[in-house]
Amino acid sequence: MTTAAKPKGGLEDTVATSSAICYLDGDRGVLSYCGYDIHDLARHATFEEVCYLLWHRRLPTRGELGDLQAQLVASRPLPEPVLRLMRALPPGDGMDTLRTLTSALSHYDADTADHSVQANYRKAVRLTAQIGSIVATIGRMNSGGGPMQPDPVLGHAANFLYMLTGEKPSEHHAKVFDVALVLHADHEFNASTFAARVVAGTLATMYAGVAAAIAALSGPLHGGANTAVMRTLLEIGEVDNVDSYIKKALSEKRKIMGFGHAVYRTEDPRATHLRKFSKEMGELAGDTKWYEISRKVEEVMQREKGLYPNVDFFSASTYYMMGIPLDLYTPIFAVSRISGWTGHILEQYADNKLIRPRAEYVGKRDVPYVPIDQR
Repeated sequence: MTTAAKPKGGLEDTVATSSAICYLDGDRGVLSYCGYDIHDLARHATFEEVCYLLWHRRLPTRGELGDLQAQLVASRPLPEPVLRLMRALPPGDGMDTLRTLTSALSHYDADTADHSVQANYRKAVRLTAQIGSIVATIGRMNSGGGPMQPDPVLGHAANFLYMLTGEKPSEHHAKVFDVALVLHADHEFNASTFAARVVAGTLATMYAGVAAAIAALSGPLHGGANTAVMRTLLEIGEVDNVDSYIKKALSEKRKIMGFGHAVYRTEDPRATHLRKFSKEMGELAGDTKWYEISRKVEEVMQREKGLYPNVDFFSASTYYMMGIPLDLYTPIFAVSRISGWTGHILEQYADNKLIRPRAEYVGKRDVPYVPIDQR
């Protein structure tokens, strides 16, 4: 008689189901969406093309891309009651606000309870457009500005920056942000995506699945790493302080955020592009300080711990040089990952089975009941 292997904590290395959306090879540092290598997509594709790819498993034709762009533009404006709710909510964490407003959106979508393939696709488009509008408006209102109407001429990335800042971004800023959205669009069965699929597996609405994903992303062990990275860089302050800061932090058993990954054993392929953007952003601004500090931290962490930077490490200084507030970093993750979340929800609906794993029981057995007066 054989004994079943003891399950790993956190379901590590457990295969939950099959999927045709995202492929990872952590040993070789490979990431692909529907068979397309992330490096090719980052260099050549727009975020809108990647959305189409994650939803349809193929890249769009020019006409199909034009149709999707028009659908996203039409879906960007937020319902007025959602804007009123945003104003009424007390100041707080942006992820809590995003989760609440995402749930509220379901009340103003005529397709919410319609589980047809066509209606679910329309919801995926609307959610992708409106999550961007919500996050940009949260940032705008947090800085004391009023909500901006979306610009129908601008692409998804450029429009987000416009709604956030009130100014049309430069072509370079729009391109960098667009690629950042591409890089963050999906990453297999991470915590938020798995949460979305578990909820979708009950045949709850797409809005419920996305709200669950946002809730999972709000936890510091999933989202928020690039915010923590930037705070670390700000604490370090100068390149000359890196060695002493990192060595002291490591001696005190403090985690240096932005290094290591649950899957990758080599460089995170997304970090390759964000490192380049961090350098470019610094050079364009005439201040490469944050890039130089980041590179020094990378060097020390490789030497001391043998760890490589992940996607969060260089996205921190890239966003900072774009003038994006630190408290928006995690909500911006959702602006991108909504494409992957909805793609996975569509895939779950298409071949659904309730996700109901078992647990290995490790508690007591055969405990006799003791009447309350005898305890």
